[in-house]
Amino acid sequence: MKIFKIIILSLISVSLLSISSCKKSEGEGGKATITGKIWVKRYNDLGIAIPASLGGEFAGAYEDVYIIYGDDATYGDKVQANFDGIYEFKYLRAGNYTIYSYSSGTSLTTVNRLAVIKDVEITKKKQTVECETIEIVK
Repeated sequence: MKIFKIIILSLISVSLLSISSCKKSEGEGGKATITGKIWVKRYNDLGIAIPASLGGEFAGAYEDVYIIYGDDATYGDKVQANFDGIYEFKYLRAGNYTIYSYSSGTSLTTVNRLAVIKDVEITKKKQTVECETIEIVK
């Protein structure tokens, strides 16, 4: 009977130790949130910024925003910003994330799609982190 108790206690100890030693990587399955905003700027053909009063700057309504979990090679999720250019990724674990959206280039380039990238770190389980505003050219 004593050997049976020792075996059971050993199995329970090993199980608890293996569960507590697992570190979950970045991604979904947590309680943290990343929020942010997309801002659009427009330029004329000479590369001069169009004033906001003339419609040269505005919230990036319905722009696609992507998230990369940790060191993954491709994006893990995509959301669309709301009418105010605000987006949010929910249910994330602590770790490092890359947030990006596509710009039509910069004021003087002819690049068709250029990723505008921001790095974000979540350090606490229930944290809400605000990402730096992503400014894109359209």
